[in-house]
Order: sequence, then C-alpha cells, then structure tokens
Amino acid sequence: MKRTLAIGDIHGGFKALKQVLERANVMKNDRLIFLGDYVDGWSESSQIIQFLIELSEEQECVFIKGNHDAWTEDWLSFGNAPDVWLFNGGKSTVDSYSGYSLEELEIHLEFFERMKNYYVDEENRLFIHAGYSSMHGPEKEVYSSNYRWDRTLWETAVAMDKKLSKNSELYPKRLLLYKEIFIGHTPTLHLGIKEPINKANIWNLDTGAAFTGSLTIMDINTKEFWQSEPLPILYPDEKGRNADNMSAKTI
Repeated sequence: MKRTLAIGDIHGGFKALKQVLERANVMKNDRLIFLGDYVDGWSESSQIIQFLIELSEEQECVFIKGNHDAWTEDWLSFGNAPDVWLFNGGKSTVDSYSGYSLEELEIHLEFFERMKNYYVDEENRLFIHAGYSSMHGPEKEVYSSNYRWDRTLWETAVAMDKKLSKNSELYPKRLLLYKEIFIGHTPTLHLGIKEPINKANIWNLDTGAAFTGSLTIMDINTKEFWQSEPLPILYPDEKGRNADNMSAKTI
C-alpha cells in the first residue's frame, strides 16, 4: 500500500538518509516529502543533492526549501557566502562541491530553484520547513522568508494550554487552517527530546541530525517513525554543527 513519508532536516548526513530509507523499507510507490535543510553540517551535502535528483526520477518526491538550502542556492547562483552561513555549516557544503563541473553545479542549482516553499496534500495537511505568521495561512504570507525562518508557529504550539478547546476564542487561528502541520527547522533537542514531538496539531520532525541527534522519517498516516543512528556515530571523525557556538544552534 502506498505510504506518505515525511523526512526531517538532513544537514549533510547522507549516511543517515540512506539508513532511514532502508529502515523504513521505502518502496518506489511511496511518496516522500522532505521538509528541507538537506545541506550544511556533515560532509556529504552535495552527494545528498545528487542522490535526491536521481531519486525524484524514480518515485514521487516533494522537496521543501529550508533556510540552509536558500543560503546554498544563493552561493551556487551568485557566489554569496556570508560568514553567518559559513559558520553554521556552510563551509562543509562548499567543501563538498570541490571538483564539480560548471554543468554539474548548474544541475544542482536548478534543483534548489525548483524546491517548494510549502506543500498542502489532498487531506489538507501542510508541510513547511519552519512556519508562517499570517493568520490566513502561508499563501497570504507577506515575507516569504518566514517559510524558512519562522519559529512563532512552533513556539505557540509548545506554549499552549493542552486543555484549550479548538472552539475557544483563545485557540490560535493559524492552527485551525490545517488538519495537521509537519515542520522541521527547530531541533527537538532544544526540549531535551530525541524523537519527533507533537504539539497541538503540529509534528516537529527535526530531531537534531545536524548536532548530536538522529535523522527521522515518519509515516504521516500511522505516525510510525524510524530513525538513523545518531549522526556523530555515523561520522566519528567530524563535528557536524556541534562545532558551532551556542547562539548559532538555533539557525
């Protein structure tokens, strides 16, 4: 039976991606929805992009654009390499592209350009990297950067009173727009949890693969999920984004 599987932030951890696809026994008739941040962190960012390009030719894939993907797209397109990006995993991405031809770089750039800001499925479930601020939904968002940077949606859900009814005037209007919302961007490690977290109708699948956590893939219908080994185990000779200072870890 065809499944819809959502995958959290990968951050250059190609070994983890291959591991979760195998552990979830992904078949060619499964739909895969990637929540963004494919790059920046571990050493195999460009290899991930090449793999995803080829994977999308074999089965249905939806690729959401994360903030780190937008940075990499700017670098591929214009050569922009701000320090804030390089210090937050960008350097490992640049290094991973060493030896690529101009033609290969162009193919990867086109892949980044085709990524979606968000995706809504046939059951009114939203998939977005970070969030949105508009009470009318992401399609009414004034600042498109919020798709990739907004944390207020997740913070609202985390801080909500669990007893609050959806019929209450106090219930956040943004959360009533969708049956469920699937996000990445903010590591669950910030709450001391290594697995996906459900708050209100939001599922956060960023389980800290950029740092000391694992990569997660989830069947969005059954909520069964599979995780890779913690990334430092898969990349014992690397630091990933654990070399970042504490203030950078929220980027």
